[in-house]
Formats: sequence, structure tokens, C-alpha cells
Amino acid sequence: METRLRFDGDSGLEGIRVGVIEASGLDWQAAGVGERFPAVITEARARGEGLVAPTRKAAVRGMLRHGSYKPAGRAKPSSEYLLQAALEGDFPAVNYFVDAVNVVSLLTGYPISIVDLDKSGADLLLRRGRPGETYVFNSGGQAIDLTDLLCVCRATPEGFVPTANAVRDSMATKLFHGAPRAAAFIYAPAGPEGAGLEEACRSLRGYLAEAAGSAEWRVEP
Repeated sequence: METRLRFDGDSGLEGIRVGVIEASGLDWQAAGVGERFPAVITEARARGEGLVAPTRKAAVRGMLRHGSYKPAGRAKPSSEYLLQAALEGDFPAVNYFVDAVNVVSLLTGYPISIVDLDKSGADLLLRRGRPGETYVFNSGGQAIDLTDLLCVCRATPEGFVPTANAVRDSMATKLFHGAPRAAAFIYAPAGPEGAGLEEACRSLRGYLAEAAGSAEWRVEP
């Protein structure tokens, strides 16, 4: 695995684990590999709010809560957005690789990011967002305030800058059609409510491998 995710030593990252899944040789022409996703989403919808235990939801929010950042409302974890979308019959369909990430996030309650590895680079850093840091997260030019938010950062000549997080990912490294490689990051709390992280990694790795030349995973730290 080429992707390297280091943890910043001064960012309040205690009690956080991250699953890293890397896939290369993405096959954008693969036919039918995502056909079962609608059935999975329908089954999840039938289970309602009980799909993810309240204790896991609370633990995930606790993992994100830091300094001025409060994981509620529009700032809630992306996994909660996906559950709400599923219950409302409006689950997003983007492309096979992003859809796989969203399905695993929905089922596990863990927020997940996916980036174009050629755009982000393989040298990455996990830290909290600094005051004043923002990035654009959609094609409409909307920006998210990253202060104290848990972020995956990419290396630039100016230092490490945020490019993904557990709420919304940056347009700068989003995965679009034709990208050859991708890296996904599953954010999970340490302790009992993070016990499903390895299985989530295996599940996502399995989905990605169906439309990629290779896929592998590990957990940090």
C-alpha cells in the first residue's frame, strides 16, 4: 500500500482510529457491479433509525467533538446524512466507488471519505482543522469551516492542507470518472463502538476490489 496516513501529535486525536483502503486500476467500465446497492439501501431503510445503535452514533459524534466544533445540525457526521437520505428515499447515486463508500458508511454508522489518490498524493496527515481554514466542497462553490474538525490533509509546498473530513470532502481531490487510483478513510472511535472498523474495512475493500485491479486495507494507528 502506497498511502501513508500519519497522525499529528498535537491535534487532540486520542481515541480515534482510521481504516485506510487503497484501490488501484479502477475500472470505470465495469458493468453491473453496483446493481445490488439499491436492494441493500432498501433493506437498510426498512430497519429505520435502528440501523445504527444510538451508542455508536453518540461515540462517532464524540470522536468529532473538539474545541469549537459541535457535530450537530449541518455539521453532523456524513454517516448521519446518509441514514437520513435513505429514510427519505433520496440516497445519493454518484459513481460505483463513491456509492460503495456511502453504502458501507450507511450500514456501519462510520463516516468515510474517498479521494483521488493522484490528486491528493500518498503522503497524508490526520489533524484538526485550524482557525480560518476552509475548503470548497461542492460544484456550487460552497465552503465548509474546518476549525477543529477532524481532517485528512495533503502535502503542498505550503505544508499540509485539509482535503477530506468526516462531514464533507474537498472538491480539490474528489473522485471523478477516469481516476486510476483512490484512497478511502473510515473514521471510527476507539473502544467498543469502534469494534466494527476492521469489518467495515474488509467490506469496503471487497466492494472496491470488484471494479479495481487491486485493493488493500489497514488500520491506523
